[in-house]
Amino acid sequence: MTEASADSDPERERPHLVAAATPRGPLSGPRGDWRRWIGTVCADVNVRLYPTALGRLFDRRLRRDRELVRREIELPGWAAGLDGLTVAFLSDLHAGHFLSRRDLEGIADELNVLAPELVFLGGDLINTHWEEVHELEGFLDRIRAPLGIFAVPGNHEYYKVSHIPPWMKFLEDRGVHVLFNRGARVRRADTDLWIGGVDDLTEGEPDLDGALDGQRPGENVLLLSHHPDVFDEASERAIDLQLSGHTHGGQIRLGRFAPITHSVHGYVQGLHQQNGARLYISRGVGVTVVPLRVGAPAEVSFLRLIRQKDGSSTRTELGAE
Repeated sequence: MTEASADSDPERERPHLVAAATPRGPLSGPRGDWRRWIGTVCADVNVRLYPTALGRLFDRRLRRDRELVRREIELPGWAAGLDGLTVAFLSDLHAGHFLSRRDLEGIADELNVLAPELVFLGGDLINTHWEEVHELEGFLDRIRAPLGIFAVPGNHEYYKVSHIPPWMKFLEDRGVHVLFNRGARVRRADTDLWIGGVDDLTEGEPDLDGALDGQRPGENVLLLSHHPDVFDEASERAIDLQLSGHTHGGQIRLGRFAPITHSVHGYVQGLHQQNGARLYISRGVGVTVVPLRVGAPAEVSFLRLIRQKDGSSTRTELGAE
């Protein structure tokens, strides 16, 4: 059962997100203009490559290397009624090539065996055309999440200005709660959890005030943000956990080094903490630019959120690479 907050006031003064919206790399402008152009061109090439023999070879390798990551995350101040809450998190699907409807339906079947209580879709569900979201139709029909399915947009949802309205309508028509700078409340074991979601940092206008509008004092908060760099400010707003993607874990990694991370704060993958809040970054399910992953296999995340009796408020990396 969910209780959505009122849509955020368009005249609300948005907080200044100090996290710069500039991805790392030599071919990126202040709002990722080069990255957007290169991504669009490569997507057109990949769509043509996908049905070929070479494309099928890439597809088999990506499917073979994809990992189901099962992880417990300890959260200080996590309510007893939320202890053990299970969450499936899928980000960066980039549907339209190298991730078929059959693949997504298989992921849904795999997750249904694990029985997540919540499912989160972390943005970049499509690659360049909004119609690619139809690839998720079978997945959304199959997946079972008693507390609901929630989604936020990523930068790829903005690659054509007309993307957002039909993208949102498609998901909402299928029962997905799209958290576009707003929040919703779910209840588990007589305990409420506030779920907030923000717009994309690089292409949209994220509004933390809107995402947290409706949160009750002392209520646990889970924030969904495609871009992990929102965490620097979100961690100062009494959230418990932020789930993000966007980085693909680097997608191409040479040992511990990733030439492109898309995070100016070094948030690439895994679990981080700051000010008592946690950030989990998924490597994502799909690929972009090139149909290849090296040292950063695709990831479907299954997370169990548990109480922690004590925790540090200083920033550290917890098993992140």
